Amino acid sequence: MIRVRWFAAVAMAGAVLVGCAGEQGAPAGPAPARTKAGAPSGAGAPTLAPGPGGAAPVFSRSAVPADRSAKTVALTFDADMTADQGPRAARGERFDHPALIDTLRTLSVPSTVFMTGRWAEEYPDQAKAIGSDPLFEVANHSYSHHAFKEPCYGLPVLAARDMRADVDRAFAAFRTAGVRRVVPYFRFPGGCYDDAALRALGLAGVTAVQWDVVGGDAFATDADAVAEQVLEGVRPGSVVVLHCTRSAAPTTEAAIRKIVPELRKRGYRMVKVSELMRAGR
Repeated sequence: MIRVRWFAAVAMAGAVLVGCAGEQGAPAGPAPARTKAGAPSGAGAPTLAPGPGGAAPVFSRSAVPADRSAKTVALTFDADMTADQGPRAARGERFDHPALIDTLRTLSVPSTVFMTGRWAEEYPDQAKAIGSDPLFEVANHSYSHHAFKEPCYGLPVLAARDMRADVDRAFAAFRTAGVRRVVPYFRFPGGCYDDAALRALGLAGVTAVQWDVVGGDAFATDADAVAEQVLEGVRPGSVVVLHCTRSAAPTTEAAIRKIVPELRKRGYRMVKVSELMRAGR
């Protein structure tokens, strides 16, 4: 099998992967409670202790003890969008994918959506719907998908002094859209970070979340290949990174219809990142 490479795809033609949406949900309640650091409390969502010097901690599969990860897997979906993609959306390019969220609902798959603030601004009703559904939790994926370390697959790079503000701006966009189930987790665009980035986010009140399984759905045309890559990589406690967009990841919904039944057949239970992180505490 020719493995689909997400990282290379990120830089293709300057494109950035983008997001997911579902049907309008119940009206949102009050904005999520906020910690002293400024990140939402996520109604008791677990976080990791700060790293050396107060740096933001990083969660990955290795943080979950083998005896506590017993055939659980977190399927995560990045809802990426940059500011310069607004005109493309205005011209009719679709950066949402309601069918994928509908399929996750139909299959009852708990999921974590790592959403950019720019995406929430473009699709506020859909962001609110995702955040109003107890099947999902919404985490921070930056405001406009700029890199927090250079180089990072051709992404524009934020200055260290702007990183905290970028994360806070995304959380603010979620509040404006009425997103309720926001957890204090952050995913670095492109997965790129260094010690300086972790220090910059030390006061943001977030736990960074990485992954160990690349779904390979970026610009993929073969849903079977995406499903095969995920199924080949999943281990107990895995975090899988996928995307949901009709523009840049059109095969993800079809792949999910293959991935989920097979994982369940193998005895896996799908959970949100918050549950996986709780097992690691």
